[in-house]
Amino acid sequence: MKKVLYLLIISFLALWSISCGGKQKPKQDDWRLSIQSYSFHKFTLVEALDNTKELGLKYIEVFPGHKIGGKWNDKVFGFDLTQEERKELKDYAQSKGIKIISTGVYVTDDPANWEKMFTLAKDMDMEFITCEPAIKDWDLVESLAKKYNIKVSVHNHPRPSVYWHPDSLLTQISKRSDMIGACADVGHWRREGLDQIDCLNKLNGRIISLHFKDIAEKTEGEAEQHDVIWGTGILNVAKMLEVLKAQSFKGVITIEYEYNWDNSVPDIKECIKYFESTK
Repeated sequence: MKKVLYLLIISFLALWSISCGGKQKPKQDDWRLSIQSYSFHKFTLVEALDNTKELGLKYIEVFPGHKIGGKWNDKVFGFDLTQEERKELKDYAQSKGIKIISTGVYVTDDPANWEKMFTLAKDMDMEFITCEPAIKDWDLVESLAKKYNIKVSVHNHPRPSVYWHPDSLLTQISKRSDMIGACADVGHWRREGLDQIDCLNKLNGRIISLHFKDIAEKTEGEAEQHDVIWGTGILNVAKMLEVLKAQSFKGVITIEYEYNWDNSVPDIKECIKYFESTK
């Protein structure tokens, strides 16, 4: 009798643990912080990797056209790199404890370029391509995502980009593979007069990555609201992180800091501190 009772208690505790675990929302420890190399576009990619290591980050998204520097001199990042150069660069990043997790934002009008970009991503063990495909190329892009097992994370540049509004993106991808989703640039949404919280909620379940930031209050005569240290601007960073938790988001949060270009590392360190403090 005691043995039966013991087994019943053990079974109950096991089921209770599974039930509670299923209800838990992912912790921010499950999220990966990356840096968009455009944050350091005034420097070479080699220098950007040094900055990334200084920041303590393990992932980087490299924008096509970033001058590489170092032993690669004036070569730029893109699908024109040779197989040897791709391996060298991937290994160089890994030697610093950094994975080139993605590239973007990629845009092309030439359908023939898409497979070249997917091949580059595959050769360098990337997880996704951040891009804004032409509407005419969607069937091709979807087929290549499946062929190479590389996700497609669609970015939202401001108008005239067709993807400036989440509804426009959902029109294109809602019936397509779940390997296709959004790269949510929260700053661009707000600059376009959209509410970034509403936009995140609209894309619930389809967000692969984010270009994450906080921006300044709009001032008269200023062309664009510039980036600021997270938690000091108008985007309500804490609320955005709450929304991502509620969505059980498990993707990549890419820091794109577009301000203080010559010396942005101290500001980005403060952004990371803010992120860590919200756990």
